Amino acid sequence: MSDEPQLRIAVFTIFPQMLAEPLDTSLLGRARSAGLVDVSLHDLRATTTDRHHSVDDAPFGGGAGMVMAPEPVFGAVEAVDPPRPLLLLAAGGTPFTQARARELAAGGGFSLLCGRYEGVDERVAAHLCDGTLSVGDYVLAGGESAALVVIEAVARLVPGVMGNEESAVEESFADGLLEYPQYTRPAEFRGWTVPEVLRSGDHARIARWRRAQALRRTESRRPDLFAAHELSPDDRAALAEFPSDPPD
Repeated sequence: MSDEPQLRIAVFTIFPQMLAEPLDTSLLGRARSAGLVDVSLHDLRATTTDRHHSVDDAPFGGGAGMVMAPEPVFGAVEAVDPPRPLLLLAAGGTPFTQARARELAAGGGFSLLCGRYEGVDERVAAHLCDGTLSVGDYVLAGGESAALVVIEAVARLVPGVMGNEESAVEESFADGLLEYPQYTRPAEFRGWTVPEVLRSGDHARIARWRRAQALRRTESRRPDLFAAHELSPDDRAALAEFPSDPPD
């Protein structure tokens, strides 16, 4: 075990139990056990003083639902003095990308605030948090599921967390493209065969095939990413050598 974790993460939530078990499982569980990543969970109700441990109230101006109040959020965060930046998870946040994951992994630590109800008092976002994050253009019941997405995406970039460090380099979004198709044994299954090039043993040709398929898959499924990618002479040569589309 390492003496100091390479990445420290603090999560503030009213439902710490929603994260506890997933964080002890699989890749994240092993990373924590190995001392590579430290994740602490903090209950936003911890510093409340009323007998109901209330963390929400009705919105000024009326409207449906409740809003997370500033007092318990400020109290919970200030009692811990967590690693920064502190990022609010919200549907209207800045999109979370692989590039952002790399930034957070390199920073040594960060904290996440899980929103709930109809949102969080704006004074929390403006005066306590350092930024916002959104994991997609959809609405969740709260930020806990989003927190797990962010933690896993960032933690797997910490050296030593992945069993094969090359995996993090070659997978989807690592260089702005989707990943190429993958196959394993058997070579033929129900009449569908693995592409001949992957069984050829010619590693240079395999690399060119994979590059071509990554480019074609990205063009087909994520034209926005493909449009932002500048094709190199090697990219054009790979596409010319392997003109067929990748399988679905």
